Amino acid sequence: MEMKGENHKGKALNLLRSRVCDPKFAFKALYDSPESNYSKLKFMISSSVTEACNNSILLLGPRGSGKISVLELVIRDLLDEYPDSISMIRLSGLLHSDDISAFKEIARQLCMEHQLLFSKSASFDDNSQFMVAMLKECGLAHKTVIFVLDEFDLFAQGKQRLLYSLLDAMQSVTSQAVVLGISCRLDADQLLEKRVRSRLLVHMLTLPVDSSFPRDYAIEFNRRVQNIVEDKRFKETFNAYLNFDSSVKHLLKFLFCAISHMDSKTGFLSHENFKTAFSSIYRQPKLECLRNCSILELYILVCMKRLEVKEKSFCNFNSVMKEYKSIHDSFQTSDYYDRNVCLRAFEHLINRELICFTDNRGHSLSIEYRPVKLLISSAELNQGLKAYHSCPAILQKLMDREG
Repeated sequence: MEMKGENHKGKALNLLRSRVCDPKFAFKALYDSPESNYSKLKFMISSSVTEACNNSILLLGPRGSGKISVLELVIRDLLDEYPDSISMIRLSGLLHSDDISAFKEIARQLCMEHQLLFSKSASFDDNSQFMVAMLKECGLAHKTVIFVLDEFDLFAQGKQRLLYSLLDAMQSVTSQAVVLGISCRLDADQLLEKRVRSRLLVHMLTLPVDSSFPRDYAIEFNRRVQNIVEDKRFKETFNAYLNFDSSVKHLLKFLFCAISHMDSKTGFLSHENFKTAFSSIYRQPKLECLRNCSILELYILVCMKRLEVKEKSFCNFNSVMKEYKSIHDSFQTSDYYDRNVCLRAFEHLINRELICFTDNRGHSLSIEYRPVKLLISSAELNQGLKAYHSCPAILQKLMDREG
């Protein structure tokens, strides 16, 4: 009897772990409603496929909010429903933002998809004309080409020839395409509410009351999970975690950590499991790096975060310096340093991997002109500033204002 009991406890642990590692199950709680982003996105793309029409869609939201995860679920379902009617082309603005590499990559993927010979030596015009011709061929064969442009805002810079070419091709009667851009810009109002996170948590941790587990054990397990979720202490821990990082990706990491601390003898979860998980995740390398940053480096990070919130599509050292000067002029701060000192601090942040370059052109441009992006979330930066003992009050004030 005891052996059988140990089996179902281990089985419960494995089930919960497998759920946390399965994005389709994780997001099921979030797209059951016909009003969910999953349902809307699937309807828009499937309509383009079944009605042979062109469409353009833009997915906006902060990093980690689940844009790509939901898109992948939609695409997976559509490929199951229409296996012979969809052709996928995937590009990333971090790799293919310049027109030459973008058209070359499109040509390569189209050749691979349709079992054609790809020419590495083909010119920009050859690849551009090939794409237009293939769109017409796919349209005549009633096949929709779906272009997924990740980091879409990077494609919108410069000459934008790729976007113009795609839009021109979509004007053709014979073409059949969907252009789907993904961007982290305009993300302030896209965060999922905390009550939705709580619903996801209960969905992930509830055991099925069927023959898979002893009925009494499953009922008691679910009752305890519900009690934990409703407990005031748990709500404090959970809200502290959401304030620290509210992305779905990190929430699943949090749950996996909590599940891994489940008592193997009793086979039940407890509030202590979640508290331990929060404590272990709370101390992250990026937060440790922030504690060792100089005041000037903190200013640079806050300036970059302000530029991100202002939806600036292009950020480099020069634009950061303009924001830095603007803060100094507005608040008459005493912490104002020479440009060369700022550049060294900027390079230090790159070496610490708190920021990174977004281009793939090596060192052809001076460091002042190369586009950069933050590798630290607003929650992490905010938490780091609060933990920094000598942090200037103006920095925390600026972050609270942007938050």
